[in-house]
Amino acid sequence: MVDALNAWWAQQLVLCDWAFTPHPLSVDSQAAEQRLLALGITSRHELAEQLFHTLGPSTGHADRLLGALEWTALAGAAGWLDAAQAHTWAHHVIRRINTEHGDLRAWLSELRRALGARGWGQGENDRFIDACQALSTLENEGEGVTWEMLRQALAELPAPASVWPQAPQAQPWRLCALFRPVISYPASHADWPEASQWLERIWQIHGREQLLEVALWLGAQGERQRWDIEARELLGMDNTQRLAWQHDAIEDAPYAGVLNEFVGHGEPLEWAAWDWLRLVEIAWAGACCGWLSQAEADDLAGHAAYLISHRYHDWHALLKAYLRGQSLFEGIDRRDMTPSAHHVLLLDAPHSPWKGSPASLLDEATRKASEQRIRGWRNTPHHWLLALSGVREPDVMLRQRDPGAPVAEARRADAALYLQESLGLHADEGHEVMARYWLPAQAHHLNQLAADAVHGVLPPSQTSFGQPTADELKQRNAVKGVSRHAATIHMAEKFAFYLHMALDSGLFEREPLLDHARSLRSCLCRFYPSPKRLLEAWFAWESCLPEPEHASLINEIAWHLEDPGSLFYWLDWRPDAWCEPGGRPTLSHFTAMSLVGPLNSAVWSEPKPESPRECADIREWVESHYHLSSAADMQEFLTFMLEAGDRQEYQINYAPYTLNPERLKAEIAILESGDCAEEERHHLLRLRRVQGNEDGCNDVDMAAWDIAQLVDLAIAARQLGWLESQAFADVLDRAYQLAADHYAGWQEYAAGMYAGFSFFMGETPERESFLAGFRQAMVAWICGAPVLAGPWASLDFPGNKPRHFAPLHIDTLPGDQRTLH
Repeated sequence: MVDALNAWWAQQLVLCDWAFTPHPLSVDSQAAEQRLLALGITSRHELAEQLFHTLGPSTGHADRLLGALEWTALAGAAGWLDAAQAHTWAHHVIRRINTEHGDLRAWLSELRRALGARGWGQGENDRFIDACQALSTLENEGEGVTWEMLRQALAELPAPASVWPQAPQAQPWRLCALFRPVISYPASHADWPEASQWLERIWQIHGREQLLEVALWLGAQGERQRWDIEARELLGMDNTQRLAWQHDAIEDAPYAGVLNEFVGHGEPLEWAAWDWLRLVEIAWAGACCGWLSQAEADDLAGHAAYLISHRYHDWHALLKAYLRGQSLFEGIDRRDMTPSAHHVLLLDAPHSPWKGSPASLLDEATRKASEQRIRGWRNTPHHWLLALSGVREPDVMLRQRDPGAPVAEARRADAALYLQESLGLHADEGHEVMARYWLPAQAHHLNQLAADAVHGVLPPSQTSFGQPTADELKQRNAVKGVSRHAATIHMAEKFAFYLHMALDSGLFEREPLLDHARSLRSCLCRFYPSPKRLLEAWFAWESCLPEPEHASLINEIAWHLEDPGSLFYWLDWRPDAWCEPGGRPTLSHFTAMSLVGPLNSAVWSEPKPESPRECADIREWVESHYHLSSAADMQEFLTFMLEAGDRQEYQINYAPYTLNPERLKAEIAILESGDCAEEERHHLLRLRRVQGNEDGCNDVDMAAWDIAQLVDLAIAARQLGWLESQAFADVLDRAYQLAADHYAGWQEYAAGMYAGFSFFMGETPERESFLAGFRQAMVAWICGAPVLAGPWASLDFPGNKPRHFAPLHIDTLPGDQRTLH
């Protein structure tokens, strides 16, 4: 029966001015290829397009059906299709001919009508008429394969196989049918001879590395991220606000008008197909021009198919999403345009490559191979920095192929300027300085506040110094809703961004910075079991703790949560051996460092020796305020602060006056009656404060003032290298014990510190503003509002029994005996 089909196929080729041939594929391969080119079919892509449209649902195109018989014969002979493919296509065409025409006379008559309508060339009509007569004679004489024999053969043969490649790795390429149906697999130059020129012209891609860079970008971000985020923002606006946004955005975003229309009309805000289908197209181009191996291209197509299967359940939704993306890209609303004939064929034709569902394109083995390669291209610690930094700086997603590749000089200079101006980092400080930005104690503080809040235990909402604003209290109380999420990400993402900028700046050795990135990966994988959990935690804490000086990242984080292509879901998610980018202080040492209170900014990590540049500033401060110029001087003064300090001066020089008001009054009168030297002037001011019991200086234990200074100086000494780690720890332990001996809690400690600050302050016109600022800082530290002002609200005061609730996760400091590690 197959022989009958082939013989009838060969018979019909005489209508195309062929000589009678026993087999349709017997033409010389070179001659067959030349004939295809003469017919205007210059590549397998063009052949696929012609055959696909020939088998479309419409009837009355007998000339195209005849053409298809010739094209398949020539393609089979030329090697553009293998013999089985050529026979399959011919089988489909012959069935269509037999279905649409009752007998040979009807078929030939319809051919003559169609060819006549198209116009005859010189001599073509005569040759065609002669060929028709020859076939009619054969039919009448019962020679060759008659129409009845053909019909019987077709009835006995099984339905023809699919015309599209059937290998599992070839199935994802059916997505490419929107642009160029893939008729043969694997790819070759013949499928798309001008593929490299197309990549250069349309994409400005000039080689393999650029192609992979763009492909990974399309998978992980593409055009859709910006559109998605802006659409989310527009949904929160009224019509007037949207029009104002459109007016402001139109110059930089030609799509603004279309996007506004989509939002205003309730159009589904879905267009990811625009990125993912184009990913398939450039992967096919890469395979055709040899910039990608077939396996690499297959895995990129498989990746696109996987992403599409997560978002689209049918082809109609996929195509609609693609067209929305095209509308935005071109700035032209295509919703009311007449559907393309090609699109109609894809959706409706019985032989369309878009049969089944998008999810059916991937078998398990193909999916796993694709996933392994895609993850392999993103398996470095540097990719973690890209993912985390990309939320703040989306353009870095264009660097997924090789994050460590040299950056442009302008980018390097921008990164160096950012480090210098925003962080005070300079080239001479060395990579060790990055550890100062790893703040595990800050994460502990946030986790503890959240754990307490969920149990209904909140810090005080007012103090003797005042109370926080309503907004600050609202923000603090909001931590109740994020107790299930470890707060590590809140500081870790900033650390990642600083690392990313440090690498781009070129100011530091690369490998130590990448070691930090490896440690960061280990830490995040330990605290978050999956990318989804990490992003949920980031979203929760970003919602709870917005940064007034920066735009909120809520919409960006939400996008990464929802998009299956986000780089976060394709990172190398493994904890390795436990390590961190910086040290993790014990809970008692963190508490001791927090005794510095508002005298300095909150200390969230153990200090380390600083660079010479930083040390110069610290030494200048130590010398100007305390007249200390060496490690020996510092050690002596720290001992003095532990054993005596300013509190002893008060006890010796001022406390006695509280028992003899008359003597105090007389002493003040004597000093006021004459000219005072500077030292006497300070003494007079303090006597007046004693007389008025200013800020409770006579009633309050002012040891806190010494303890705060002690801790502040110890930190400076450690940064200067004047104290080794163990000596620093010993000072913290003694400060901790001193605080426990003098006070029962943070409020009492705060009152003592404030009284000491007030009492021992020298004469200055800014006194009142200094005191007001200190009071405000005290309110923030005691109340935990703003949340990151200081950690008193999350710490048990030295010597007190634990009263805080254990967090629901393990991101805590060592020494927290309530947490089982």
